Amino acid sequence: MNLYRRQGLTIAAAAMAAAVCAPAFAQDSPVRDSPVRDHPAGDFPARPITVVVAYPAGGDTDAMARLFAEKLSARLRQPVVVDNRPGAGGTVGNNFVARAVPDGYTLLFTPNPFTIAPMVMRLPPTATYDPLKGFVPVIQTASQAVLLVAHPSTGFKSVADMVSAARAGKTLSYASPGAGSPMHIGAEWLNRAAGMHILHVPYRGVAPAVNDVAAGHVGLAYVTLGPVAQYIQAGKLQALAVTDPQRSPLLPDVPSLAELGYKDIAAGAWNGFFAPKGTPPAVVQTLNIHLNEILRMPEVVSRMAAFGAVPVGGPPQALADVNTADYERLGKVIRALGITAQ
Repeated sequence: MNLYRRQGLTIAAAAMAAAVCAPAFAQDSPVRDSPVRDHPAGDFPARPITVVVAYPAGGDTDAMARLFAEKLSARLRQPVVVDNRPGAGGTVGNNFVARAVPDGYTLLFTPNPFTIAPMVMRLPPTATYDPLKGFVPVIQTASQAVLLVAHPSTGFKSVADMVSAARAGKTLSYASPGAGSPMHIGAEWLNRAAGMHILHVPYRGVAPAVNDVAAGHVGLAYVTLGPVAQYIQAGKLQALAVTDPQRSPLLPDVPSLAELGYKDIAAGAWNGFFAPKGTPPAVVQTLNIHLNEILRMPEVVSRMAAFGAVPVGGPPQALADVNTADYERLGKVIRALGITAQ
């Protein structure tokens, strides 16, 4: 069985398994449709909740936000509405939530560019936010592998093939969803670690980057799994590595950069819910409990697998920890490499 076929079967099998198996954190507690009165905030919510997404409608982040909003609305017995507020690399929507009334009725659902955007955008104080002190973490909903993929025309079957070609002087370029994104950072991190130069071609979002690498207009790309899974299955793209410290359970045959010898590189993707600073702890706890229970639902796990997302869950502190770790680790790389979104 060739590698493309094996990878396709692996992705499909992992998605099927995810549909019937709850994540590890959930196995000690069954899903239950608990009424709001069972939870710490008592009469919260008494009116509709708005979930802000700082990106346009139609992308993975928007789709997952709408999935969680639908399930949260059913459990809280109040409308939960998604409000798309794109612009300036996500900082428009993020900044809006940072300045919202901290009552639990305005939440932010965001991927991890939230953490580094203020570093790479270089916006004035009135247009930005503090990703560590300006919000209250609610829950990390998922992790998503960041993949390095190659078009078959490159002939690359491994990271070693790519590095050898780049060091030998072959002109290569890679696509990313945007300058200053975690994908851009991971790619430049590997450029430095491997002693090579591969030209960055930034796109405005994942979709156009994936379209161009799938068409062979650019040879390489750093993207999340969901948008490229179909191309890997069809043999139209070759997955070379993941930039996370460990392999993805959805692509267990694809090595991590760490195991290939680039041990310091860790630039994966995650998403989660935040609330404005000052949101009452009881409200945060109520939202956390409901969202943890939503993440245990087999249909939610299955739909997340289609986006290449693995449910995480856990207490708010877990999201605080991963947010702080990204801020510190990726901040050092951003400063060392002079990465900006311009």
